[in-house]
Amino acid sequence: MNVFITGASSGLGAALAAHYAGRGARLGLVARRETELAEVARGLSGEPATYLADVADARAMHDAAQDFMRRFGVPDIVIANAGVSVGTLTEHPEDLAAFERLMRTNVIGLAATFQPFVAPMREAGRGRLVGIASVAGMRGIPGAGAYSASKSAAITYLESLRIELRPSGVKVVTVCPGYVATPMTAVNKYRMPFILPADVAARRIARVIDAGRGYAVVPWQMALVARAMKLLPNPIYDRLFKRAGRKPRGLKL
Repeated sequence: MNVFITGASSGLGAALAAHYAGRGARLGLVARRETELAEVARGLSGEPATYLADVADARAMHDAAQDFMRRFGVPDIVIANAGVSVGTLTEHPEDLAAFERLMRTNVIGLAATFQPFVAPMREAGRGRLVGIASVAGMRGIPGAGAYSASKSAAITYLESLRIELRPSGVKVVTVCPGYVATPMTAVNKYRMPFILPADVAARRIARVIDAGRGYAVVPWQMALVARAMKLLPNPIYDRLFKRAGRKPRGLKL
């Protein structure tokens, strides 16, 4: 099994890499942080291929994909996991850079990750393209407008891609995790219901991928929360969330 994972230097990406390494997969791991990526790779069996790249850099992702396929062949699974999160407020002009960064990584990065693999996987008539979105994409979360918008866009993009590739044999899987214990959530100072350790989340996400499900929320409890959030009328949603905990602004992306 050939598996290509972005955002593999920590958190959920590293946990997914460990999970698939344990299943004997040949891995391609992408991240921006060289030292952390090398450390993750050293802890895995099978000598994974590592690529230092920003997922929003289409040329770098194309080169990484081509090298991976030369070495191992067409992937069975591509997991676009790389993502960034930071609190944002539109009234602050300095937050516009954070808006742009989140959109480039969390949305453009999805397309740049998948694009080099679509034609080879379509030709092979198999494979899974997996996008890690978020429950935060279901509705606008106050103080996290850029993150919510990016994950909402990711969900919609993945739905479009799923339909485009439906006749080809290539499955597109949208995964919307709730809270996962990673460096991204460690800065949150508010209660995070149903939070999962990264290794547990990775195993559950792998089951969704194995099943080829088009869409899933992990864990299942957050699926109920997400459904309720979508059904709430605006006035009630606004009242409930106006005092919700907010992610800190100004974090390094």
